[in-house]
Amino acid sequence: MSNFLSTPEGRQIAYDRLQGTGPGVVFLGGFRSDKEGTKALALEEWARAQGRAFLRFDYSGHGASSGRFEDGAIGDWFEDARAAILALAEGPQILVGSSMGGWLSLLLARDHPEKVAGLVTIAAAPDFTESLWAEMTEEERGDLTARGRVERPSDYAPEPYVFTRRLIEEARGRLIFDRPLELAMPVRLLQGSADADVPQAVALRLFEHLRGPDVRLTLVKGADHRFSTPDCLRLIEASVLKVGNRAG
Repeated sequence: MSNFLSTPEGRQIAYDRLQGTGPGVVFLGGFRSDKEGTKALALEEWARAQGRAFLRFDYSGHGASSGRFEDGAIGDWFEDARAAILALAEGPQILVGSSMGGWLSLLLARDHPEKVAGLVTIAAAPDFTESLWAEMTEEERGDLTARGRVERPSDYAPEPYVFTRRLIEEARGRLIFDRPLELAMPVRLLQGSADADVPQAVALRLFEHLRGPDVRLTLVKGADHRFSTPDCLRLIEASVLKVGNRAG
């Protein structure tokens, strides 16, 4: 059964935590994902076998946490992640961010470098709201303006994804590509070549954008956005281990 953390903003965040050695590992899921996903659970099992501290949680409006998904925005979920890490994780952590979680982990590394021992991102999707806006049709933009929301079918859920006007507008204060980003900690960017949601061009752009002494990009031929095959899961675990060794 999940535990719950009350954030400074008054949200109730569901989480599961393992005690263990450091640097601990924190998994940050993607847009509309929850802490019960394949990658989160596999990484937890790996951490348990390693005796390493581990934390997974649901952003507000996701999974078992409080709030409605449609009311949320990047800044809210950043606040949730920050609250969970500051309150529940001892010392610097290795952040493993999947898709939107990759964006949030980059924001955390930028704003709280003292809490980040290293980064492993999986199909990181920084600034995806700007890409979403750019590719919208005039009809969709009209719906967003008039109704405050637009719906799009999803390959990951039976119901359509809802994108709100607030999601687009609030995110413009949380962008990664609008300024240089220097990261002193080791960074591993993992990306599948067959990812239909976050093209490998995004990973290449992020790789070129980041400044730091230890930034590496790994492209996995044929891997899709889920990045959850046994080989992909082992690569995530190996990347976390290497980052931990570098950070230590």
